[in-house]
Amino acid sequence: MSQDSSHDGRAADLHRVVVIVDENSNPFELGCMTEVFGLRRPELGRDLYDFRLCSPEPRTLMRDAFFTLTGVAGLEAAESADTLIVPNRPDVEVPRRPIVLDAVRRAHRRGTRLVGLCSGAFTLAEAGVLDGRRATAHWQWVDAFRARFPSVRLEEDVLFVDDGDILTAAGSAAALDLGLHIVRRDHGAEVANSVSRRLVFTAHRDGGQRQFIERPVPDLPDESLAPILAWAQERLDSPLTVSDLAARASVSHATLHRRFRAQLSTTPLAWLTGERVALACRLIERGETHLEVVARHSGLGTAANLRALMRRQTGLTPSAYRQRFGAGAARQRPLPPRPARPAAPLPAS
Repeated sequence: MSQDSSHDGRAADLHRVVVIVDENSNPFELGCMTEVFGLRRPELGRDLYDFRLCSPEPRTLMRDAFFTLTGVAGLEAAESADTLIVPNRPDVEVPRRPIVLDAVRRAHRRGTRLVGLCSGAFTLAEAGVLDGRRATAHWQWVDAFRARFPSVRLEEDVLFVDDGDILTAAGSAAALDLGLHIVRRDHGAEVANSVSRRLVFTAHRDGGQRQFIERPVPDLPDESLAPILAWAQERLDSPLTVSDLAARASVSHATLHRRFRAQLSTTPLAWLTGERVALACRLIERGETHLEVVARHSGLGTAANLRALMRRQTGLTPSAYRQRFGAGAARQRPLPPRPARPAAPLPAS
């Protein structure tokens, strides 16, 4: 696997996402980050990020030597990152190399946004940047993590944790959830939905949803919720209730709740509310300025309810969301602000 290290002028003003790849790193998470941050976006008419890989060595053996990574930038590329994704590995007992940990510490001091995927939380904790901070990790490593890093506020059994400038995701597939969350945070719901459609992946799973832990496969699987979800998404502006969903699916309330828990790890009401808030965000992004209109068309009822639910789910008021993601907002450069960069171009390894 190789990467052309040349970059043209188109990336000059884009938020730079850099992934550190180290010995025995997992290729799945690397692929997820490449899909989310590294692809051109002709469907949007603009690119979202300047994405690059770097490694401490010219040749890096990944995941039990199944893959060899070559042709990427050296570790010095981490110095110019606006968002730095740290390496993970299946053997969490093996410490990271000091050169990698030093690069993470320097990035943190510069104000770079840090992301740890799966066992990447161990890398962040080894670097000392998670002390007193919230984080998560894969459920199978919870006990080992707590034993080694008791000062970290580990939140087990969630998909990901957004602690501002440090974000962590649990199991491998949660890397996509966190990646889309970052796109949503940087560029808004409309852009995140476009990226998720290209991935053929669910547009938004809240970080607080439970990890899937050793759930046995049923003898007879439940019917898919897809038809009822599609039906409801076309009627979000109407006074839909959980009873309406159960009636449409021709099941009892208890069965509906069981299917939502099993297939989406949430409740029908929580899903319905989340879809309505997402629709409200899209309406604001498209230029609707009247909160009562947004509330009515998204099924949230009143402007007061819209304000409360948007703040709860996005951390922003409708007006703050409009300033950041509205039709007139300049979103070519996502938050957080770009740290200082070296004047000289980065050499290829």
